This record gives sequence, C-alpha cells and structure tokens, in this order.
Amino acid sequence: MLRTALASALLLLCGWAAGAWLTLDYEVWTDEGARRLQVARQPVPVPAVTVQDSSGATWPLSTLLAEGGARVTIVDFFYTRCETVCLSLGSSFQQLQATLLAEPATGVRLLSISFDGARDRPAELAAYARRLQADPARWRFVRLPDAAQEQALLQRLGVVVVPTGQGDFEHNAALLVFDAQGRMVRVFDLAEQELALNYARHLAGAGP
Repeated sequence: MLRTALASALLLLCGWAAGAWLTLDYEVWTDEGARRLQVARQPVPVPAVTVQDSSGATWPLSTLLAEGGARVTIVDFFYTRCETVCLSLGSSFQQLQATLLAEPATGVRLLSISFDGARDRPAELAAYARRLQADPARWRFVRLPDAAQEQALLQRLGVVVVPTGQGDFEHNAALLVFDAQGRMVRVFDLAEQELALNYARHLAGAGP
C-alpha cells in the first residue's frame, strides 16, 4: 500500500514538472504563447540582413528600424498576391496608420516585410502600397532580395511560412514590435491591434 502511494505521488510529481516545463510554469498553453512569452522575457535581435524598399533602395534591416527618427516599429509579414490573412493585416495597418497620422510625435512607424522576395520586387511593392494608401513617412514596404537572408530572418523571428505548392503560402499572422536597437520585443495577435499600438506608444515614450 505504501509503495503504491509513493509510486502515485512520484507519478504526479513528474506530471506536474513536465507540465510546468512545457507551459513555462503554467503561463502559456500553446507553442505560439510560449514564443510570445519568450520574446517578452528576452528580446530577439534581427540578423544582419539587407532589405529593399519600394523605391529600389537597399538598407540593413537594423538601420531601417531606426530610420526617420523611429523609436518603435510595428512589423508584419505578407506577400502581395495573398487574398486571405494578408488582407486583414493590410486593413489593420491602415487603421494603425490613420491613428498614427493624427499623432505625429509618437515615434512609432509601420513596416510590412514581404516573404516572397523573388516575386515581390520594388514595382509590386509600390503598387501594393498605393492600393493600401500607405504614407511612406509612416508605413514602408520592403522585401529581402537574398533568399538565404529571407529564410534566416523568418527563422529568427519565428515566422512560419509554408508553400502550398500552387504558388501561394500558408503563414501565421502577428504584429511584431521592434525597438530602435533592432530587437523584437513583443508579439501580438492580429486581434490585439489596439494593445500592440498602446504598447508601442508606451515604449516610444520611454525612449531617448
């Protein structure tokens, strides 16, 4: 009887320890939740990659994240031919842009990064920006011309992109917040648009 009780207690203890490890002390219950908590605890610096904007100019991504006096940048990943989740991302960024244009001193910028750099060349990015009525002073569109750098960036930031085999992609959608040092400091769900903006405002206000 005692041996059975001890075995049961040990099994429960092992189960609790495994659950705590898998859920980061029971703070999260999904892989995406774990990713977001890890980013909040330990910001993720962008790798040394070069991006190209809709005018054809190239920049180190870390430089672009601080360009134009930006203290904080809200980033999304998309591709111009997407007819599903990217439409929701574009709509969210349009709303964010409208709010930011009414707050010219916030130091918050928007950046949309194409993960289909082979096809989303500057002309395609420019046309897409025009369709969304993006103000380049607040909202930029870029691609990574180098495929290896593109994959390195996606992997570093935890952006999941899966080709469908028909020229399209399945991908996760989130609002990624970066500081002027080029670090991803927080990840928000698409539905948390206002929360992401409030956090970005707060972070920008705390900057130099």
